[in-house]
Amino acid sequence: MNMHFDEKDMGNLEQLLESLIKMVGKANNNVENLQKRVAQLESVLREQHMECREHGRVRVFS
Repeated sequence: MNMHFDEKDMGNLEQLLESLIKMVGKANNNVENLQKRVAQLESVLREQHMECREHGRVRVFS
């Protein structure tokens, strides 16, 4: 199979590639932000658990 692209096709492909790169970058950024939020939540839950243990209180999370 022999494919030939003219300048217009190359420009369109270049724009498509740039758009895909931006989309992947945004998706990666969203995942990183979500991971940070999960880590913050885990930290808060650990702190609360330790406080409850220190004070002899039992908390049940459902």
